[in-house]
Amino acid sequence: MRLKQKPEDFSVKESYRFDPDPEGRYRVYLMDKQKLSTFEALDRIRAKYGLRPGSISFCGLKDKQGRTEQLIAVDGAEVEVQDPDLRLKPLGRTARPLSARNTTSNRFSVTVRALTEEDLAHLPLAAAEVNRLGVVNYFDSQRFGSLKHGQGYIAKDLLRGDFEAALKNYLAQPSALDRTDDAKVKEFWRKHWGDWQRRCPFEANRRYERILRSLKEHPTDFLRAFLQIDADYRALLLFTYQSWLWNEGVRRLLQLTFPRTSLFPMRYQAGTLLFHTDAEPQTLAWLRTATFPLLAPDTKISDPRVAEAVAWVLGKEKLTLEQLRIPDAQRLMYFKHEERPVLVQPQKLVLGRVVPDELNRGYSKLNVAFTLSPGSYATLVVKRLFHREGAPAEEPKGAEVPWRSGEHTPYGPRSVGTRAAPTTTPPPVARGGRSAPSVRPLSRTEATPLPAKTEPKPSLGYRAQAQARKDARKEARAADRGLRKPSKA
Repeated sequence: MRLKQKPEDFSVKESYRFDPDPEGRYRVYLMDKQKLSTFEALDRIRAKYGLRPGSISFCGLKDKQGRTEQLIAVDGAEVEVQDPDLRLKPLGRTARPLSARNTTSNRFSVTVRALTEEDLAHLPLAAAEVNRLGVVNYFDSQRFGSLKHGQGYIAKDLLRGDFEAALKNYLAQPSALDRTDDAKVKEFWRKHWGDWQRRCPFEANRRYERILRSLKEHPTDFLRAFLQIDADYRALLLFTYQSWLWNEGVRRLLQLTFPRTSLFPMRYQAGTLLFHTDAEPQTLAWLRTATFPLLAPDTKISDPRVAEAVAWVLGKEKLTLEQLRIPDAQRLMYFKHEERPVLVQPQKLVLGRVVPDELNRGYSKLNVAFTLSPGSYATLVVKRLFHREGAPAEEPKGAEVPWRSGEHTPYGPRSVGTRAAPTTTPPPVARGGRSAPSVRPLSRTEATPLPAKTEPKPSLGYRAQAQARKDARKEARAADRGLRKPSKA
């Protein structure tokens, strides 16, 4: 299974509401973007019109790898952008900035590629399970981009009061996956950390002007410099760690609720998630109404199972609720308590027609469409739909597959969960989605046994090894023609 091979493979449309006000100070736009994160899109708009940080509000973050529509509101300015990857459509005015409360739901349309006949055979049962059981409402890999790009959890640096480390991870930790000038800027400051009078030659350095100006004025006040980061992005850095604590806590809650045989693991960017395959009616009724807290100093817990899971995850991190405070900056950076549903129930789930996949020869593709409540991850729903025994969910590119068939796992011998990529070519798919014959006649080369290839002696030089390989190929071709020729001396 492969996701997001093309931007149009992953489409999100936000359902929204706002109170129109012809005299309102906020101009509301429908933002259509692709291959851009929400923050990258807003940075481009602000840079084009010289807007201050915080002047654009939005309802929620949308995936970078796809085409998405979402609402934004610009404070006190009229803007226009009609770029190939970013377009704005004016919708009117309102008197208040936008927030998550303005989103009612998100409608997803996802093209799932590189599907085998076995994947498709299990899909009806998986769809029935999703409709009956829902999907555990984890945060998926998109939330943990800082891990993918080598920055780690910056919130941990902040909690320790190590503001220099936090700023260094933000400003001077280039990503090996980033080929833009932003990575060059970070590499520049990694090499010249502390030499704030230097001039960075890359245009992307403008993004960090406020931070660098603060460091020039107060070279050792790293907290002051860190607070120059846009407030929404600072909040996201805390929320990333808070999201991981939530995932780990809910994973522990499922371990406390279900027997091991009813759970299966799924790898993602920040570790391993657990999902259930069945539930007794009483347990399922509880899960449908259960919430788990996004942890903060003021979190209060009444459910004993939730309390045990919270104690477990905080103990693993050597933290208490009271310690979830940023020293010397508690009013400007803080963890906010929120109750998040343990399960999400996809609505209006529709499975499209199976057709040959033009990007992955010999495989099939289909479209999956459904609606989710705000803040839930469509990629997890798709991975859950295509999970089957011995089959993987989508894994981060380059991620290790932790368990192989038959190996022991923390939950007992592995029988379900992720798998390695297939090492054999899948059966080809003919027109109409039917399997083409898997037997074909052998070619003359395949039918004729070839002589064993002799490896050149290690003592030979480069030219001698190349000549030996050339001679071996000639001998093989001669054998195929039935005209074996003596090799050169």
